[in-house]
Amino acid sequence: MRIFGFMRSPARPVWNVLGLAFLAGCGIGLGQVPVSLWPVAILALGLLLRFLSRQRPAHVAWAAFMAGVGHTCVTMYWITEPFFVEPEVFGWMAPFALALMGAGFGAFWAAGAGLGARLGHGPVTRALGIALGLGLTDAIRSYAFTGFPWVLFGHIWIGTPVAQLASLTGQLGLSCVTLLLAVTLSFPGRKGGLGAGLCLWLGAAAIWGWGQARLATPVDYPARPAEIRIVQPNAEQKLKWLPKYRALFFQRLLDESSAPAKTPLDLIVWPETSVPFLLNWPGDGLEMVAQSGKGVPIALGIQRSDGDRYYNSLAVLDGQARITALYDKVHLVPFGEYIPFGDALAKLGISAFAAQEGNGYSAGRAETVLDLGPAGQVQPLICYEAVFPQDIRHAPERPDWIMQITNDAWFGQLSGPRQHLSLSQMRAIEFGLPVVRAANTGISGLIDPYGRLRERIGMNREGHLDVAVPKALPVTVYARLGDWPSITAMLVALLLLRGFGLIIVDRPRAEV
Repeated sequence: MRIFGFMRSPARPVWNVLGLAFLAGCGIGLGQVPVSLWPVAILALGLLLRFLSRQRPAHVAWAAFMAGVGHTCVTMYWITEPFFVEPEVFGWMAPFALALMGAGFGAFWAAGAGLGARLGHGPVTRALGIALGLGLTDAIRSYAFTGFPWVLFGHIWIGTPVAQLASLTGQLGLSCVTLLLAVTLSFPGRKGGLGAGLCLWLGAAAIWGWGQARLATPVDYPARPAEIRIVQPNAEQKLKWLPKYRALFFQRLLDESSAPAKTPLDLIVWPETSVPFLLNWPGDGLEMVAQSGKGVPIALGIQRSDGDRYYNSLAVLDGQARITALYDKVHLVPFGEYIPFGDALAKLGISAFAAQEGNGYSAGRAETVLDLGPAGQVQPLICYEAVFPQDIRHAPERPDWIMQITNDAWFGQLSGPRQHLSLSQMRAIEFGLPVVRAANTGISGLIDPYGRLRERIGMNREGHLDVAVPKALPVTVYARLGDWPSITAMLVALLLLRGFGLIIVDRPRAEV
């Protein structure tokens, strides 16, 4: 019986090809936060494109799949952290979660690279097709199945002047630039391509210089800026809801909120799900929260129920413990906060996954902007929502600043929280808006409209931070146009590649 006959299939490349592709994917992953070795990432990406362009078309998808798996292992290993909050119960699931995540990323890379490889006429145009295909997978992954635009190719520029390009093109435009630069490295001495490659790198240098000049522009403040206190209680996730610790962590929030301030405060911000009671069953909790603010409104992450449904919410309390604003999280985490199609399954009698039966959260109705008086017009984002620029564009009006509350304690102390922070920085650049970020265990702080983390409370520290919120920049090009120009450009380039690929001096070679 040839049970394992597929392992010798001619449609699959030999193991050394898959291994090299896996290592290249790992190298590309080193460009992501927190390692941030963008030169290594571009070089590894160039080598991968060269390598893939010389494979048989049937082998390209397999090799790209393994590269995607390698990239995931380096960048997304933090996805296992939630399973170790209760390791005796869920720890066994961690390796399967990482394997499934790697397979998912790999499938996207395989589809994009496989499509692009079939559009080129030879190694160079095939490399260009593969690059465009991978860029398109970044776009698809940003929107498909509710979206997951995490560790995109363009994110390797976060923290560099090149990231400022996102104010014009968004993160997908950065991915395009990254992949095109990698193509030039895949064939550095190719006849006819040297001039094009030199032009691209000169263009990248110009973008770097423009970004550097933009970062040198002083941040402007209104005549009377909003004064915000950010509170970080440092409540470890595995201890947060234990009866012996709930009062301790709640008291930390109260103490940090009531500490003296050098200037009058307009708002105090607590993290996501920061209190151990429901909004509609608070006991005397809301009064205690309001008293700690000494008359200053407090925005806090809190859970609430409405019948059998539960919501991950943000509520704003005034000095008399009255709710003056309420926002329910709209973009929930699939399989983390709800089970997809759970309510539909309930109609078939399977209610264990239904949010309408209290099993998981229900989504809020729409993105909104809250009028918080002296604190300004504020767009609230709860945790995962800061990953999606398209959601910010859905707000009914432009805010003065973005307020993100989050609980990154689920995702360990290394890559996960820092990558999440970096995506908030990307949102600030894309929209030209300051971001005030309150995280349970860190990193909390103020991000200016150029994406710089100006003030912070580090990981695993208890404390508070009083900040003055700078002015927003004028509406950015990206805020007006969104992702569609970048997506359209990639689609058009892919469609034209086969017809115009021979413009590049690119003689087909014998396939490996």
